[in-house]
Amino acid sequence: MSNEDEHVIEALGKTRVIIRNGIVVEVGEPKIDYCPIFDKYRGIKKLTRENVKENIEFRIKDFGMCTENRTLRMRDFLSFGVSETLSTLLEDELIDCAVTVSEGCGTVIVTDSEVMQGVGGRVSGLLSTTPILTLIEFLGEENVLDPENAGINQIQGVLKAIDMGYKRIAVTVVSADDVKRIREIEKQYEDVRVYIFVAHVSEVSEEDAEIILEYADVVTGCASKYIRDMAVNRGFFKAGDCIPIFGISEDGKKFLKRRIDKIGGLKEKEDAKIPKPLI
Repeated sequence: MSNEDEHVIEALGKTRVIIRNGIVVEVGEPKIDYCPIFDKYRGIKKLTRENVKENIEFRIKDFGMCTENRTLRMRDFLSFGVSETLSTLLEDELIDCAVTVSEGCGTVIVTDSEVMQGVGGRVSGLLSTTPILTLIEFLGEENVLDPENAGINQIQGVLKAIDMGYKRIAVTVVSADDVKRIREIEKQYEDVRVYIFVAHVSEVSEEDAEIILEYADVVTGCASKYIRDMAVNRGFFKAGDCIPIFGISEDGKKFLKRRIDKIGGLKEKEDAKIPKPLI
């Protein structure tokens, strides 16, 4: 196992942040000026390098993000998000497992709804990470794709879940290439169904947006101009106003409706604020 401790994430406003040994050592420039989620929960009106750094330091202190003190079992954070929906699907036994990503572990296979929320609920896009032994032990080494290096590879994660005998597998992905490859893999197994949840799509190209909307089940709108425009124009099921989530397939639509039922419905917002700029 590597002795190095380094975690690279894309956080508020798609800002690249590097955390080493529990300390924020590098913060890039935000690519988005305004995010309604961080306005609502943290009162941030304009994203800057300074308040991005403050927010990441708050998360490290609050729940141990990117450290061995990480809380990996949580209740719902947002009313509506990918991890909240997956948590509901695990709780209601509509899926057998979720292939997702955690700092200190990389690609992981999760079957517990509160662990799903703990792993995914309050963490931004994870680009790379290094092993944290206490977290790997908590999740179970058998559920971690690459305990030696904490590698992130959602395609291999899906194959591992299939090898472990799971039949109804949800997977979180961020790239159009992964979406397409996973659909090709699914075709090779008669009794396996893979549900693809795509997040972190800000800055996705028009071409990649087309691929994602062709093959995915659920897609977040994030600050993506292409995903938002195409999904609305094509009439896909939409939940949420500020950061919409789209049910692309019939299964995706069913899953989002199950989550809506769980929280007792969604309120329409008269003056919904959206990320600025859309990219």
